[in-house]
Order: sequence, then C-alpha cells, then structure tokens
Amino acid sequence: MADPYYITTAIHYPNGKPHIGHAYETIAADVIARFQRASGREVRFQTGTDEHGLKMAQKARELGVSPRDLCDEMSAHFRNLFDLLEIEYDNFIRTTEDRHHAATQALWKAMEANGDLYLDRYEGWYSIRDEAYYDESELTEGEGGEKLSPQGTPVEWTVEESWFFRLSKYAEPLLALYRDNPEFIQPDSRRNEVMRFVEGGLRDLSVSRTSFDWGVKVPGADDHVMYVWVDALTNYLTGLGYPDKTDDFAKFWPADLHLIGKDIVRFHAVYWPAFLMSAGLPVPRQVFGHGFLLNRGQKESKSLGNVTDPVGLVEQFGVDPLRYFLMREIAFGQDGSYSPDAIVTRSNAELANSFGNLAQRTLSMIFKNLDGELTAGLPEDAADAELMSAVADAVSGLRAGFAKLAFSEGLEAWMRGVFACNAYVDEMAPWALRKSDPERMKAVLNVLFRCVRDLAIAVRPVVPGSIDRLLDQMGIAGDTRDYAALGDAGWFAALIASGFKVDKPTGVFPRLEMPETEGAA
Repeated sequence: MADPYYITTAIHYPNGKPHIGHAYETIAADVIARFQRASGREVRFQTGTDEHGLKMAQKARELGVSPRDLCDEMSAHFRNLFDLLEIEYDNFIRTTEDRHHAATQALWKAMEANGDLYLDRYEGWYSIRDEAYYDESELTEGEGGEKLSPQGTPVEWTVEESWFFRLSKYAEPLLALYRDNPEFIQPDSRRNEVMRFVEGGLRDLSVSRTSFDWGVKVPGADDHVMYVWVDALTNYLTGLGYPDKTDDFAKFWPADLHLIGKDIVRFHAVYWPAFLMSAGLPVPRQVFGHGFLLNRGQKESKSLGNVTDPVGLVEQFGVDPLRYFLMREIAFGQDGSYSPDAIVTRSNAELANSFGNLAQRTLSMIFKNLDGELTAGLPEDAADAELMSAVADAVSGLRAGFAKLAFSEGLEAWMRGVFACNAYVDEMAPWALRKSDPERMKAVLNVLFRCVRDLAIAVRPVVPGSIDRLLDQMGIAGDTRDYAALGDAGWFAALIASGFKVDKPTGVFPRLEMPETEGAA
C-alpha cells in the first residue's frame, strides 16, 4: 500500500450561503483526493465550516438569531452543496464541536508551555471582514479617506487586553523552512510573497479577544476567546483526534496538502507552522494557494450583483460539466474566469462531442454490428498499436499533470488521447468495414472499447458520476476502476469470459443548451 495522504480545504466561513468560490476549491480538493485514491493511497479528505469570530457574532445579531442557530443553518447549506457536487470527504468538521474546543485548548496549552504566550495590551488596526490584524504600513486609503486592508476591506482601531504569541521568535525558523523545502508553499509566486513578508520582520501576534465571547475560551482566562485563526487552523488536527495520539493522527499527520485561497496564504504559511513549531508538532508538507474564480473577468460581490449560486449552475448544467469546466479551463494556481456560455462551449466540445460521442459510437457499433459481443486475441495492425500507445501516453500525461496539481495540463493530455481515438474511427471507418472486411471491423471496435475504458478510468476523478454510468454499461466492475486496473493485461479476456455483452448504450454526456441571452456574453 502506498503512503497515506491527508488533504484539507480551508474551512468555510458560514456567514452566508456558499458561493462558486467555495465550490471551486472543494471540487479541486475532491479531484485530488479521488486521484490519490485511484493511485492506491489511503486518503483522508477533510473540509468543514469555521463558525467562530466577530463576523459570525455580528451577522447573527443583525439577523436576530443566536450565533449557534446561524451556524447550524449555514453549515447545512455547505453540506448540501458538497453532496450535490459529489464531494467524497471523509470528515466534515465544525469548529463549534466539543472535540474541536478540546483540541484548540490543547494546542494553546502546548504553546503556553513552550513560553510563547504572554498577556499584554493590543492597540492596532483590525479588519472584521478578514478577521486579521494589519500593520499601518500595509494599509491603503479608500476614496473617502478611510483606511483599508491589503484586501480592500475596512479596518478599525482596536484597543484591548490580549494574549500575544511570540511570532517574532519564529522568523528565522520559518525562513529556514521555506529555504529547505521549496515545495512547502506553492505556487512559487505565493512562496515569494510569503518570504518577502517574513524577511521584513515579524511582530508578535495578538491571539485573544475580550470584546466578544463567541469563540473558544482561553484556558485559565475565561474572559478571553481565542483569535479565530488559532481556532480555525487547529481544525486540521482536530479531525485526526488531537490531542490524543490516535492511529489516525499517527498515520495522517503531517498533512500532505492544505488547499486554500491565495488570500489566506499568510495564515497557513506563517502563523500555522509557527504555532505547530511552538507546540512541538510537525508542519504540513505543502500549502497551495489557488487563484480567484472571476465572473466574466470580475471578482464577484454583492454590490455588483454578480454573485453566483453554484446550486443554480448545477441545476442548469449538471454536476460533471461544472466539475470538468473548472478543472479544465483554469490553470490551477492562477486566477480564472467563468461564465455560463463558457461552461456550455467547453462541455459540448470536449465531453459531449469528443469523448461522449466516441464512447456512444463505439458501444452502439458493438451492440448493432457484433450483437454486443467482444472478442479477445484478434490480430492487430500498426494503426491499432499506434492508437493504444497514444492513449497510454494520454493517460500518463493526465496522471503526471494531476500529481503536480496541473489539472488543465493533465486534461489537455487526456484530450489528445480522445482526439487520437476519433481520428482512428474516421480513418478505419468501421461502418464501411462491416461489408468489406467484417473481421477487421471486429478488431477495430474491440480496440476502441479498450481505449475508451482506459480513458474513462483516467478521467474518473474529475467526472465520477458520468464515468461510473459509462463503465457500468461497459461491464467494468466497481472495484476495477482505479489506476492499478490500467496495468491489468488480462482484464479484457476476463470480461469476455464472464459472458458480458454490450447492451444498447445510453449517452452519459448530453449536449448542453446555450444559456438565454441575459446569461450570454
């Protein structure tokens, strides 16, 4: 068995319903988790909701409900969305759970025991929306003269008693971590930003608040609640049973990948490893900050009225077309743009017209012309060998791309295999061979069946529901749909020996309709 693999998303802030950005990150994490499982690794995939902090307390007050009731309602929206998107997470964590409070307090005590926490007075700029502290030098001025954070959010001057974490003590250890482990922060542009930030010097970090009480209590100081980022980041440990030395903790920590948005890289790549170093725990292997998903090139905002409900996109286009588009269209790590018409264009061109049509034609011709029967051991010529080699290269290219989180690159390689199959169909013209050389037609269709199966298994992490419906029609058993099955030389003969026959196929990638004019470009 290959090494275990632990992947997490950022836990999502439920002060509103989930938007397309939440769907994007979680789909990407699900694709990675499925890819790693298909590669033979035991995977732990964790997501969840980050339910404490001043923002949640204010939102609840505004709505006239308790913070807990707001959390219960909003967290359910995230779970429902992830079920709709066919996200196969292993653990959905909520920071309001008792186990999480216990884990966070245990981490606090470990940092305190190391001499890294002290009580003082905080005076400085704080963004409620970012739940972040900012130095004066980081602020900009808004149109009305107001001070804004680097994210463009309002900040306010805050004065209160606070516990502080000795972040300044960890500047050199952090820089050594970045130098010795270049892959720790990816992509490289994020790594460079973080290194510049730490090289500029680190100030000790305020890690508690007394001005509100919706959060995890500081051990021994119940009038303080922990800074929401100490609380939130600890979720990655909570899900493995920390502070108990569970089998899961021993197996899966340190995390292989924290997948997050680029706007919260600092918290994950500076504060989090410093907390872990202080507590005597290993740091994660990689923090990957993906880019923003833009709506026709614009960042979504309520004021612009362009916030997209991912549930609506799924209802309009289907789960797998949306999953495929997001992984195919955008170079992962960079900002990318989407629109309903772009989803339709990409899905129709590649899923429906190219791969879907290939699979449908292949199975239909076997059903009609061969009574659904497959044959092993037929003679193959150079064109057959060339096609199978092209498909093997395509599968290899997809796997290489996905291993380095280059999803669009991997799917580009996969499409080359699809194009090679379609060119082979056109060149071999099995409909003509039916009269002129029925034995050759049989060989051609059998080669195509094998190629479609390999291409389907390769892309299954991206479009799992559709591929499983296709593989069901092809008689491929549920436990032979991982990458180990691609190396099984005897699967085709075994399938035939089982008595399997291709039935009349049903298409799994229907063509999508272009949206109405108000949604078009």
